[in-house]
Amino acid sequence: MLLASCSPKLSTTGREVREKGNASYYGGKFHGRTTASGERFNQNAMTAAHRTLPFGTKVTVKNLNNGKQVVVKINDRGPSSKLRMIDLSQGAAKKIGMIQAGVVPVELRYNSGAASGKKIKMKKRRK
Repeated sequence: MLLASCSPKLSTTGREVREKGNASYYGGKFHGRTTASGERFNQNAMTAAHRTLPFGTKVTVKNLNNGKQVVVKINDRGPSSKLRMIDLSQGAAKKIGMIQAGVVPVELRYNSGAASGKKIKMKKRRK
Protein backbone atom coordinates (compact mmCIF):
# COMPACT_ATOMS: atom_id res chain seq x y z
CA MET A 1 0.00 0.00 0.00
CA LEU A 2 2.81 2.42 0.87
CA LEU A 3 4.59 1.84 -2.46
CA ALA A 4 1.41 2.50 -4.42
CA SER A 5 1.15 5.95 -2.85
CA CYS A 6 4.77 6.73 -3.87
CA SER A 7 4.37 5.96 -7.57
CA PRO A 8 4.07 8.95 -9.92
CA LYS A 9 0.61 10.15 -10.91
CA LEU A 10 0.40 10.67 -14.69
CA SER A 11 -2.11 12.76 -16.63
CA THR A 12 -2.14 14.29 -20.10
CA THR A 13 -3.85 17.38 -21.45
CA GLY A 14 -3.45 17.66 -25.20
CA ARG A 15 0.28 17.41 -25.89
CA GLU A 16 1.36 18.20 -22.33
CA VAL A 17 2.10 15.45 -19.81
CA ARG A 18 1.83 16.10 -16.08
CA GLU A 19 3.31 13.79 -13.46
CA LYS A 20 3.24 14.13 -9.70
CA GLY A 21 5.74 12.54 -7.36
CA ASN A 22 8.77 13.34 -5.22
CA ALA A 23 11.98 15.12 -6.16
CA SER A 24 15.38 15.28 -4.54
CA TYR A 25 18.61 16.97 -5.61
CA TYR A 26 22.28 16.21 -6.05
CA GLY A 27 25.48 18.19 -6.37
CA GLY A 28 28.69 18.30 -4.39
CA LYS A 29 30.62 15.09 -5.01
CA PHE A 30 29.12 14.70 -8.51
CA HIS A 31 30.17 18.19 -9.70
CA GLY A 32 32.45 17.83 -12.72
CA ARG A 33 31.74 14.13 -13.26
CA THR A 34 30.38 12.83 -16.55
CA THR A 35 26.60 12.34 -16.66
CA ALA A 36 24.84 9.49 -18.46
CA SER A 37 24.37 11.81 -21.47
CA GLY A 38 28.13 12.43 -21.68
CA GLU A 39 27.93 16.03 -20.43
CA ARG A 40 29.92 17.21 -17.43
CA PHE A 41 27.66 17.65 -14.41
CA ASN A 42 27.45 21.25 -13.22
CA GLN A 43 25.67 21.45 -9.87
CA ASN A 44 24.72 25.09 -10.58
CA ALA A 45 23.11 24.42 -13.98
CA MET A 46 19.38 23.90 -14.51
CA THR A 47 19.56 20.15 -15.18
CA ALA A 48 18.02 16.95 -13.84
CA ALA A 49 18.16 13.16 -13.84
CA HIS A 50 15.11 11.13 -14.92
CA ARG A 51 14.80 7.38 -15.50
CA THR A 52 13.10 7.43 -18.91
CA LEU A 53 12.79 10.87 -20.51
CA PRO A 54 15.13 11.40 -23.48
CA PHE A 55 18.26 13.47 -22.90
CA GLY A 56 17.67 17.11 -23.80
CA THR A 57 13.98 17.08 -22.79
CA LYS A 58 12.91 20.35 -21.16
CA VAL A 59 10.80 19.76 -18.06
CA THR A 60 9.01 22.30 -15.89
CA VAL A 61 9.30 21.24 -12.25
CA LYS A 62 6.88 22.82 -9.76
CA ASN A 63 7.43 22.52 -6.00
CA LEU A 64 3.93 21.70 -4.72
CA ASN A 65 4.81 22.99 -1.22
CA ASN A 66 5.45 26.59 -2.33
CA GLY A 67 4.39 26.91 -5.99
CA LYS A 68 7.88 27.83 -7.24
CA GLN A 69 8.94 26.34 -10.55
CA VAL A 70 12.01 25.90 -12.73
CA VAL A 71 12.70 24.59 -16.23
CA VAL A 72 15.41 21.92 -16.34
CA LYS A 73 17.06 19.89 -19.08
CA ILE A 74 17.31 16.11 -18.63
CA ASN A 75 20.98 15.13 -18.96
CA ASP A 76 21.37 12.22 -16.55
CA ARG A 77 19.69 9.01 -15.38
CA GLY A 78 18.21 8.54 -11.94
CA PRO A 79 17.09 8.75 -9.26
CA SER A 80 18.13 5.37 -7.91
CA SER A 81 15.39 5.39 -5.25
CA LYS A 82 11.97 4.20 -6.46
CA LEU A 83 10.42 6.68 -4.00
CA ARG A 84 11.54 9.65 -6.13
CA MET A 85 10.80 10.45 -9.78
CA ILE A 86 13.44 13.11 -10.52
CA ASP A 87 16.76 14.36 -9.14
CA LEU A 88 17.44 18.05 -9.70
CA SER A 89 20.81 19.75 -9.81
CA GLN A 90 21.55 21.77 -6.69
CA GLY A 91 21.08 25.01 -8.65
CA ALA A 92 17.60 23.99 -9.80
CA ALA A 93 16.71 22.85 -6.28
CA LYS A 94 17.68 26.28 -4.91
CA LYS A 95 15.43 27.99 -7.49
CA ILE A 96 12.37 26.13 -6.22
CA GLY A 97 13.29 26.38 -2.53
CA MET A 98 13.82 22.72 -1.69
CA ILE A 99 17.39 22.68 -0.34
CA GLN A 100 16.39 22.59 3.32
CA ALA A 101 13.69 19.92 2.86
CA GLY A 102 15.83 17.67 0.63
CA VAL A 103 12.83 15.83 -0.82
CA VAL A 104 9.62 17.61 -1.87
CA PRO A 105 6.42 16.75 -3.75
CA VAL A 106 6.57 18.11 -7.31
CA GLU A 107 4.62 18.26 -10.53
CA LEU A 108 6.51 17.71 -13.79
CA ARG A 109 5.21 19.13 -17.08
CA TYR A 110 6.66 18.27 -20.49
CA ASN A 111 5.65 17.75 -24.11
CA SER A 112 3.99 14.36 -24.71
CA GLY A 113 6.42 13.62 -27.57
CA ALA A 114 9.15 13.28 -24.95
CA ALA A 115 7.30 10.53 -23.10
CA SER A 116 8.49 7.91 -25.59
CA GLY A 117 11.85 7.53 -23.84
CA LYS A 118 12.88 3.98 -23.03
CA LYS A 119 13.58 2.88 -19.50
CA ILE A 120 17.33 2.51 -18.99
CA LYS A 121 18.87 0.05 -16.53
CA MET A 122 20.80 1.95 -13.90
CA LYS A 123 24.50 1.25 -13.38
CA LYS A 124 25.92 1.78 -9.95
CA ARG A 125 28.21 4.80 -9.74
CA ARG A 126 31.76 4.35 -8.57
CA LYS A 127 32.74 6.22 -5.47
